[in-house]
Order: sequence, then C-alpha cells, then structure tokens
Amino acid sequence: MKKVFNLFDFSQKVNFRTEMLAGLTVAMTMIPESLSFAILAGFPPLMGLYAAFIAGLITAVFGGRPGMISGGAGATVIVLIALMKSYGLEYVFAAVILAGILQIVVGIFKLGKFIRLVPQPVMFGFVNGLAVIIFMSQLEQFKTIVNGQMTWISGNPLYIMLGLVVLTITIIVFLPKLTKAIPASLVAIIVVFVLVFFFGIETKTVRDIASISGGFPPFHIPNIPLNLEMLQVIFPYALIMAAVGLTEGLLTLNLVDEITETKGDGNRECIAQGGSNILNGFFFGMGGCPMIAQTLVNLSAGSRARLSGIIAALTILLIILFGAPVIERVPMAALVGVMVMVAIGTFEWASFRIINKMPKHDVFVGVVVAVITILLHNLALAVLIGVIISALVFAWESAKRIRVKKYTDVAGVKHYEIYGPLFFASTTAFLEKFDVANDPAEVIIDFRESKITDMSAIDAVNKITERYAKVNKVVHLRHLSADCRILLKNANQVIEVNILEDPTYKVVID
Repeated sequence: MKKVFNLFDFSQKVNFRTEMLAGLTVAMTMIPESLSFAILAGFPPLMGLYAAFIAGLITAVFGGRPGMISGGAGATVIVLIALMKSYGLEYVFAAVILAGILQIVVGIFKLGKFIRLVPQPVMFGFVNGLAVIIFMSQLEQFKTIVNGQMTWISGNPLYIMLGLVVLTITIIVFLPKLTKAIPASLVAIIVVFVLVFFFGIETKTVRDIASISGGFPPFHIPNIPLNLEMLQVIFPYALIMAAVGLTEGLLTLNLVDEITETKGDGNRECIAQGGSNILNGFFFGMGGCPMIAQTLVNLSAGSRARLSGIIAALTILLIILFGAPVIERVPMAALVGVMVMVAIGTFEWASFRIINKMPKHDVFVGVVVAVITILLHNLALAVLIGVIISALVFAWESAKRIRVKKYTDVAGVKHYEIYGPLFFASTTAFLEKFDVANDPAEVIIDFRESKITDMSAIDAVNKITERYAKVNKVVHLRHLSADCRILLKNANQVIEVNILEDPTYKVVID
C-alpha cells in the first residue's frame, strides 16, 4: 500500500488538520480558475470542474510527489481552443485521450529525466513569466459585460472590489504573524464571504462566471470516426498538449523539490498525468496538468503530503453535487486577492538581486523565456527556445576552450597535445592549430586531455590526416579514450587513421 499510494507514509509526519485545511483552500482557488479557462475555450463550464476533480485526484494519489496540485490548467486548455472552434467537442475529448497516451509513453520510457537539461536561467524565466500570467489573468475579473461587450467596471463596483481585494491581501500578509494554525488564504476567503453576505454588499461572485451545480462526471466515448484522417487532425494538438503539460508539470515538480528540499519522481508524474488525461477524455473533462499557482497555495498553507490534493479534489466534487449554492456566493474579490499573493510569491525576486552577477547570455535567456511565456502562453515553446539558446551559448563557450601544446622531441617527431573537447563547434579552431607545410615527416596528435565527441570531430581528424598525407607525412593518434576509439571504428568507411599505442602510458578510459 505504501509503495503504491504513498498516502499513509508513516516515515513522513503528516499534519492531518493542516492537510485538510490546505486542501479546502486549494479547492476554493481552483474553482474560479477552472471555470474561467473552460469558458475561455468555449467548453461547457462544468468541464473545467470535472477536469479539476479527475486530474487533482489521480495525480494526488499516483503522482510523482506529494504537495503538487493538478487541474484544468490554462496552459493545456489554450492549446485546444483552435481544435474546439474547427472540429467541436468530440474531437477535443479524443485529443485529450491521445495526449494522455503520449504522456504515459514518456513516463514508461523514463524520458522525464530530460527535464534536467533545463538550465536555471530558463527556470527563472519560466517562473517569472508564469507569475505575470497569474497576475494579469486576475485583471479579467475587473471586467463585466455591458450591451454584449466586455468593459472595465467603474464607480462603486470598482471601489468595492478593490477594497475587498486589499482586505484579502491584508489578511494573508498579517495573519501568519499572529497564528499559522489555519491557512491565511482560507481565513481571508471566509472573512470576505461573511462580510459580503451579512452586509448585503453588491459585488461580483463565482455565480457571475458560471453555475457550478451538476452531477457525477458522466462516462462518454468520443463520437468520432476512427480513421487516419481523424488521427491527422487531433495528433498535432495532442502532441502539443502533452508537451506543454509535461513541461509545466516537470518544472513545477523541480520547483517543489527546491522548496521542500525533497526529491520527486518525474517519470511517475508523467504516467499519472497521462492517466488523468485519459480519464478526462472519457469522463467529460477538458484535461489538464499540474498547476503551479495552486501548488504554491498548497505549499504556503503548510501541506507536504498527498492528503491535501485528495481533499481538494473531493471537495470540488462535493461542491458540484451539493455545495454549489454556497460556493456560488463566494466573492471573486477574495479569490483575486489570493491569486495576486500567489503571483507575488511565485515571482523569483532573487533574480533581480543577482542580475548583475549573472552572465549576459543567461540574463538574455531568462528574459526571452519570460516574454514568450507571457505573450504566447506556450510554456513548452518558451522552455524549448530557452534550452536551445543556452545550448548554443554553451557550445560556443566550450569551442573557445580548445588549445594545443606543440613541441618536437629528440627524434624529430612533432607533438600536438590537444586540450579541450573536439566537437562540431571547435573543429575550425582545431584545424587552424596545425602547421602542415613546415612540420616534420612524422606527427603525433595526443588526445590525453581531449575527446572526440561527434561526427564533425571525426571529419576534422580526417581532414588533418589528408592534409599531411598529401605532403607524404604520417600522422599518429595517441591516448584516445575507449568511446573515442569506438567512434573512429564506426567511421572506418569515412576515415583512415594510424592510432599509435603508447608504450609507456595506458589508453585513457572514461
């Protein structure tokens, strides 16, 4: 039971009261966000809540680490908007199912480890961009529909809502200084709710977004043709949704690892996330992924176990079934205040303090990732571009480290001792180090402090041996590591080299 569910892990001390209160707080913040994203995509509002329940429950029990919260996240839903407009709801369900299958495949083949390739500047940009998105999305709650058009609220409604938001933020900031027995976010929501309810204050509530009453998620098989044409339609959307969900999920997992100083399981998270999306597709959910905002709400409320996520999911289901009349009266100002504080807490303010100490290319990468995240809401694309830029910068910096020490021994043999990795970016500098015309008849190239890493490096070695061969000079390669020898052996159709075994030193082995 412990290995499967990891819920009642008695090696971990679980504060059940804290977990339950954290779960309730998370549920309160997930409801309006899930509803908003469902409406934004043109889905029935309850699809958002069903996604929050299904994804939240499955990943809380089977996910890669305690403390993470999943639901109907905007990052994945935005991907499906075009599909919904062009082909309708049935194709959306099919795409969500296929995305889940792709995510499970990633988890089974243990590809989640590649999240380690994401450098810290990309993480800074991702988190900062997401914080801005969370904050900006709250501004939508200050709009209303007048004569069929969306306009900003003004006058008394604006002042009332701003006042309630400020009250919420004040409670969240100052209550922890008095007591941490109850999550400050939950107290703030309750206080604002009671104030508005008993004083009859007119302000925007959850009911103004959508009705949240309904039944248990119904089982539904997507009504679509099972043919290659259908697969060609949904596959691009499913692939992007799977990539975005896994990117946000694994980056959130890394963030939680840093906050809690524990280690999560990325591959297990991929499988759990995929399973939840498959169920979403069959049970009228819009799909989803881990939600960094709700995860941070959960952690700030003191949760460190799986119980809070389970409580949050079950609370959402109970609200759908029985509690809608009460929850629909919750003022949106209270939820806006909570999410504003989440945005402030999410932002990596430390990035401003160390910006003068960071290399300029790292600052550039962080800014690019943040801007793409904010403008396109495409986390996968933002992270991919950030990783590519970082990789190119690393390759350029590594290429500049190729050095050569030259000397001629008593036998008249010219030695070239290579320092630094030989790969595609450093081959030009490598070739420029040799003086073919003036070198003696025998040359030794020593790779004791270097390494042949790719086909470009093999080609460079081939070119230099050909240059010496044209002037009837012999080249020997010395001190190649085992994997370098394998590369050269595999390339025997392309290159012929004379590998000299050193009689004194053993061949370098990694």
